[in-house]
Amino acid sequence: MPKNQTYSCKINHERSTRPISPAEIIQGRVVTNLGEDVTEQFQTGANIALELCKKNQVRFALLKESSPSCGRNTIYDGKHRGVKIEGLGLTAALLIKNGIQVFSEEQIPALIKVLAL
Repeated sequence: MPKNQTYSCKINHERSTRPISPAEIIQGRVVTNLGEDVTEQFQTGANIALELCKKNQVRFALLKESSPSCGRNTIYDGKHRGVKIEGLGLTAALLIKNGIQVFSEEQIPALIKVLAL
């Protein structure tokens, strides 16, 4: 990987050996399709991602749209029925709050434009 790029994935930061059930945000909490509240794990992953960004002076992040962690413009509605709504995932929100410009895979042309400046 080029020196000026950093890769991170929240899933890698959970340090969990068990499979991850599908999770969605509902009323500010991240809940799996089995009803398990995994908000703490997602917040931990978001904090680790932010620290990694700070350590590497990251200014831009490319995240996966619609995930409860990385959704930039949309997330699922929390009812586990495949319906997307406007919203931010936990990591995306935390990075934006800390001044990091966040893009989704659907915004790659905009990211390329910003990087060319």
